[in-house]
Amino acid sequence: MFAEFEVEVPGRHTPTIIRSEADGLHRMRGGKLLNEYFPEGTVMYRDGVAGWEEAVDVVTGPLVDLGRIKPSYVDAIKASIRKPGGTYIDLGQGIAMAHARPEAGVVTTSLSVLKVGSPFLLADSQDHPISTLFCLAAQDSNSHLSLMQSLATFLSDAKNQERLGKAANVEELRTILEEER
Repeated sequence: MFAEFEVEVPGRHTPTIIRSEADGLHRMRGGKLLNEYFPEGTVMYRDGVAGWEEAVDVVTGPLVDLGRIKPSYVDAIKASIRKPGGTYIDLGQGIAMAHARPEAGVVTTSLSVLKVGSPFLLADSQDHPISTLFCLAAQDSNSHLSLMQSLATFLSDAKNQERLGKAANVEELRTILEEER
C-alpha cells in the first residue's frame, strides 16, 4: 500500500541519513518540510466522531475558518467520497487523505489532520476503518507536488504509520509531525 523510499548504500549511508539528505535537497529547491504545511490549530485529536462526514467537517473546519479553503472544497471532498470508489483516499493502516481538485476552493496550500481514538468507517464501508484523516489542500500543481512529496515520504515510513496509530492526543500527534524524519 505504501511505497518504500529508503535506499541503503552499503558502507556509505544509512536510510535515515539518505532521507535527511533528501529533505535538505528538497528544501534547497524551495520545498517545505511536512510540519510547515500545518497552520496553527490544524492538528486535532478526538475520542471519536459520529461518522465519516463529521470527520471531514472536523478536519476541514480549521482550514475553512483560516480562509485557506472555501466551504465548496469541503462539499467537493464529500461528493468525491460518496461516489463509487470514493474510498480510494484510504491509504491503508487506518490512514486516509481527503482532498479534491484545487479549483473546488483551495485558497492556500496547507494540511490538517484529525486523529480519532475510535475509528470511523470511510463511506460507511466496513472495509475502510479510519483513525487518522489528513486533509490535503493544494492550490496548484507545483505546490501539490511538493506537498505530496513531503507527505508521501512521511507516510511511507512504517514507524510513522505505527506512531500515528498510537497517538493519543494533540501533543503526541504534533510531535510525530515535527519529527518527520
